[in-house]
Amino acid sequence: MKKKYFGLMATVLTATQLTAQTNKFINKLDDYIESVRLQYDVPGMAVAIVKNGQVVHAKGYGFTDTTKKEKVTAETLFFVASNTKLFTGTALAWLDVQKKISLDDKITKYYPKFRLYDSAATQLVTVRDMLTHRLGTKTFQGDFTFFDGNLSRQEIMYRMRLMKPSTPFRQNFGYCNSCYLTAGEIIPAATGIPWEVFVYDSILQPLGMKNTQVLSKNADQFPHIAKPYTTACDGSLQQVPYDEWDNLAPAASIVSNVSEMANWLQCQIDSGKWQGKQVIPWRAIQKTRDVVTILRSRKITDPVSHFMGYGLGAFVQDYDGKTYIHHTGGASGMVSSVGILPEEKLGVVILTNQDNQGLFVSLTEDIIDSYLHPDKTPNKSVEGVADYIATKKKTKDDIAALQKRIHAQPNPRNIKEYEGAYIHPLYGIMTMKPQGNDVLLTFKSHKNLTATLQYMSDGEWLLSYSNPVMGIHAVKFLKDELNDKTIGIKVADFIEYDVYEFKKYYE
Repeated sequence: MKKKYFGLMATVLTATQLTAQTNKFINKLDDYIESVRLQYDVPGMAVAIVKNGQVVHAKGYGFTDTTKKEKVTAETLFFVASNTKLFTGTALAWLDVQKKISLDDKITKYYPKFRLYDSAATQLVTVRDMLTHRLGTKTFQGDFTFFDGNLSRQEIMYRMRLMKPSTPFRQNFGYCNSCYLTAGEIIPAATGIPWEVFVYDSILQPLGMKNTQVLSKNADQFPHIAKPYTTACDGSLQQVPYDEWDNLAPAASIVSNVSEMANWLQCQIDSGKWQGKQVIPWRAIQKTRDVVTILRSRKITDPVSHFMGYGLGAFVQDYDGKTYIHHTGGASGMVSSVGILPEEKLGVVILTNQDNQGLFVSLTEDIIDSYLHPDKTPNKSVEGVADYIATKKKTKDDIAALQKRIHAQPNPRNIKEYEGAYIHPLYGIMTMKPQGNDVLLTFKSHKNLTATLQYMSDGEWLLSYSNPVMGIHAVKFLKDELNDKTIGIKVADFIEYDVYEFKKYYE
């Protein structure tokens, strides 16, 4: 075992030394990352780079937490969040290659009682549709209801019939996490094997990803996992709870480290092979990269790109003349980036434990640019610092201004009038109960989510959640009459853009 370990280390070191000789940016990558990491308020992060089949860089930076100061290593676990989606797309493409399913099978073939809001879409919707975000719903629609909630997978699939689309079926891209859950649930329906077991047995275990967790429940008990942080709430860095994504597992539940994600990159770059063995059929890999939903077909610059589309769990575009397969992932307090340029035999994975920054994307592009343009000095991460600082300051100032208004005017109504249960057609029940001059909200589709309403002035209330990742918002009762009350509830755009209108239905 020791000989094997030191042999692997020697291979990585040799590859790293070779890269350092030919790539000046990578040679100074540690200093670059440390300087920008601190400016973006990222407590800890890890980076792995695969080039020409070799792991040329796999390293941690900073700390897993801000108190104990445990150092991040290449083995530190992070939520990869939506980078789970390519694993799900790969699994289903593999089953398609094996002719155990067809990507064009109707969902109702496996779940005859499944329904969407539109009856025609119900009859037409396929596995491929679910994997390519083209139901006609808005990006993140429904996620407040489903995110970190207590609804089961089957209950989420049932409630998808209540998600009213904003555009016609198959016309536009609308990023949909519940769609990925539904696609993932085709696996047990077709094979009798749960999604998490299939992904572990067929993909993770053969790729040596032994420390990668398929499900996120009890993440705080995982060994050597980074703690999640954000600056999105009020501009200051604060720790937030771990997500539990298991009810949406095929969309976002995998927890991994860069050391093992590098194995995934090697497999992607080498046409489904890892350590000389065909782990995933090349035809399945190809299917995940076939663009189904077009996002744009006009030229942009930096990078130069003429198109972008979505395959089965990954965005596909051209990047300075090269095919680029990529995705990001966002969980409470953690964001990730995976980028693959197959023609360059290049892959990058970045995992971080601060969710309100763009470093994870800009650094991915800096690394890619250093290989595509070795005569230039990549600097996107440095260039983005000013915007990050300005955005953080605006958030802090906006929240401070709202907090100054708390109880600035007396509430014109008796606080007891607001007590009762309120209902939203998709979410379900929320209750309100007076607490002094304020109101306590309890959200029944979540495990332990509450919020406080504090009257400010001019009919506006300050809404603050027990889970800070939900954000702080100014909200209003859209109807505020004695027997007819409707309130617009907002959460962070990171979770869902729409305002939920809860209507009082009993005292």
